[in-house]
Amino acid sequence: MKLGLALGYWGAGPPADTAELVAAAEQSGLDSIWTAEAYGSDALTPLAFHAATTSRVRLGTNIAQLSGRTPAATAMAAITLDHLSGGRMVLGLGASGPQVVEGWYGQPYPKPLARTREYIEILRRIFARQGPVEFAGEHYTLPYPGGAGLGKPLKSTVHPLRADLPIHLAAEGPKNVALAAEIADGWLPFFFSPSADAFYRAALDEGFARPGARRTRAEFEVAAFVPTVVGDDVETAADAIRPMIALYVGGMGAKAVNFHLDVFARLGYDKACAEIQERYLAGDKAGAAAAVPTAMVEDVALVGPAAKIGEDLHRWRTTTIDTLIVNGPAAQLAALTPYFDL
Repeated sequence: MKLGLALGYWGAGPPADTAELVAAAEQSGLDSIWTAEAYGSDALTPLAFHAATTSRVRLGTNIAQLSGRTPAATAMAAITLDHLSGGRMVLGLGASGPQVVEGWYGQPYPKPLARTREYIEILRRIFARQGPVEFAGEHYTLPYPGGAGLGKPLKSTVHPLRADLPIHLAAEGPKNVALAAEIADGWLPFFFSPSADAFYRAALDEGFARPGARRTRAEFEVAAFVPTVVGDDVETAADAIRPMIALYVGGMGAKAVNFHLDVFARLGYDKACAEIQERYLAGDKAGAAAAVPTAMVEDVALVGPAAKIGEDLHRWRTTTIDTLIVNGPAAQLAALTPYFDL
C-alpha cells in the first residue's frame, strides 16, 4: 500500500506550511500529493505550483469538480500540467453535489452519472488527439449547436505527453463506484471504512465486468483519503476530526439528499447521522461535532499514538485500497512513514 499526502483546499487563505509539507513528502519517498477544491481555492493552480518544486511525486486532484470547467478546459489544464511535471499528473474528477453545482457553478445537477460518462469520453478523445473532436450527447455537444453558427470541430494544438493520462473518479455510492471501475483508471473514495470493503469490492467488480471496461483490477488504482491525527490521546485526536465529519454529514448536502451522510448510514450510524444533521442544520455546529461517536471517527480515520495507528493499519492493508492518502503536518508524516515501505 502506497502513501500519499492530502493538501486539501484552502480555508480563509493559503496555509502557511504547504511548501514544508510538499518538501517533506518528496524527501520522505511518499508516492503522491493531492489537492482539492470546493468553492474557494481551485485544485489545479496549487498543483502547478507544487510541480515546480518537486521532481518525483505524482500530482493529483482529489478532486477537480466536473461542473467547474467544460471538458475541453479540463483537458487543456491536464495536458499542460502533465507536460510541466514530466508526466506526473493524475486527473481526479468528481460530480460534487447539487448545492455546489447549482448554487456555486450555476449548472444543473441531475443525472450526474450520465454527465460524468460523457465528460470523461470527451476527455479521452482530446487526449487521444486522433482528429477534431465532435460529440453529440445529452449533456455535452461539440461543436455547440446554435449560437453564431460558426463553431467547428477542433483538435488540441498541443500534443499530449500521454494519450492515456490517468483519470480517477471520486465516488461514494455503489453505482458511481461501478462507473469508476468501468470507465476510469482509478477510484477516489471518501470516508472509506475497512468494514465496508466487501460492499465496495462488489461495486468495483460490477464495473470491471461490464463490456468494454477500460481496466482490470490489476491495472486500476484505489487511492483513498483517510483523515489522520497522530496524538497521545485517542479522544483528543478524534476531537480534531469530529468537526469535519459533522460538516459533511450535516452541512455538505440538503436534508433529504446528502451522499456523505449515506456513507455513514450504510456503516450503521444512521441514528448518529440524524442527530448530527439536525444539530448542524439548526446552526449548532459544536453540538453536531460532539454528536459524532469516537467509533464513527475510527471507522474512517486514523487517530491516536503512532504505534496504535501502525496497528490499525493492518485493517486497511487487507482492503482494496492501493494508495492511502493522509493529511497533517510534516512531523505527523515523519511519525507515519516508518509503517510504510517507501
